[in-house]
Amino acid sequence: MDQTVKLTYNDKIYEFPLVEGTENEVGIDIKALRAQTGLVTLDPGFKNSGSCKSEITFLDGEKGELKYRGYSIDDLADGASFLEVAYLLIFGKLPTSDQLNKFQSDIHQESLVDEDLKAILKSFPRKAHPMGALASLTSALTAFNPESVDVDSEEDMYHAIVTIMAKFPVLCAWTHRKVKGLPLNYSSNDLNYVDNIAQMMFRMPNGTYTPSTTVNSALNKLLILHADHEQNCSTSTVRIVGSSHAGLFASVSAGISALWGPLHGGANQAVIEMLEAIKADGGDTKKYMAKAKDKNDPFRLMGFGHRVYKNFDPRARIIKVAADEVLNEMGIEDPILDIAKGLEQEALNDPYFVDRKLYPNVDFYSGIIYRAMGIPTEMFTVMFALGRLPGWIAQWREMRKNNEPIGRPRQIYTGEVDLTFVPLDKR
Repeated sequence: MDQTVKLTYNDKIYEFPLVEGTENEVGIDIKALRAQTGLVTLDPGFKNSGSCKSEITFLDGEKGELKYRGYSIDDLADGASFLEVAYLLIFGKLPTSDQLNKFQSDIHQESLVDEDLKAILKSFPRKAHPMGALASLTSALTAFNPESVDVDSEEDMYHAIVTIMAKFPVLCAWTHRKVKGLPLNYSSNDLNYVDNIAQMMFRMPNGTYTPSTTVNSALNKLLILHADHEQNCSTSTVRIVGSSHAGLFASVSAGISALWGPLHGGANQAVIEMLEAIKADGGDTKKYMAKAKDKNDPFRLMGFGHRVYKNFDPRARIIKVAADEVLNEMGIEDPILDIAKGLEQEALNDPYFVDRKLYPNVDFYSGIIYRAMGIPTEMFTVMFALGRLPGWIAQWREMRKNNEPIGRPRQIYTGEVDLTFVPLDKR
């Protein structure tokens, strides 16, 4: 693109080139701004700043579109396994049968977790939030796998990727079992990636585990839908930590901590907590819909609308079907889920919400499914992290392969100036 943007400052004109993406996004390349003008931009939250060029994920919030490596999220959720999507995100292409089988086999070979990690897990009180435990366990993987990754070596890079893809589900399952007070299960080399996750989480020591095709299919879709979402808070954290040449495990651990926040991955937990609060107050959904529409009321409906999507969240459209299938198969009678259904129907038919496009989002439906599966509320964000892992890996790998510079945002200083120091005995 040969077009430029002109900036007039101090009677001088500066030109900055435009950069166009393959989906026709256009940005201003300002990397020379400070060097040429002495100016920096001020963009709190980086809402208007592109931190990188990326080939991984594209989303259009206005149209409600999400694509991984050019593939529609609808097609991937409908026809692919989570491991296929992970391979696509990380390595750039959908795998052949041989490539997928090798990837699964190599993951199986790395699925044992050092027994000493159990001691770290046991040191946490049972009521500790599982995201805190997961971040610590993931960081500890660095100590048990101390070799640095040579990012110029495809062999080293592949081994690091396979190692964390293998061990991370074990750590997630262990945090779940810790919360439930259950003995820890191990990975099985006889099961595929998602079925293996399910058995590690749900298999009881005193019975036979029978997987549910419907539940595991919904879990597969949920993991795919959460696998990547462009430069969000946790992904940006993984990239900026990795830009210091921190290792993959340390960078992912930082991403887990970023995801933990209620404005990010904790949103699906907040949905269930909201539903429980409505139930405790009598379960009147119409009352809370009215509160949500009242500008003077601090109450906000969790799980409706989205910061990026200004239309229907494309992930919600997919997972709503899976949520209905899971609830129908399991036949669960749960007043919390009844309240969720009531809110959903009212929001989809209330002109106030329809006109403002405040539709149920993926966090709303994922919380419903996880609750139906018997997963504790505080584990919901761990499940989000489990799905987001391949996206974090892909983003970290892309950043390191492109040799991107260390992240170092600027600021506008607004503090005191030129103060005179006063010795302690004279203050």
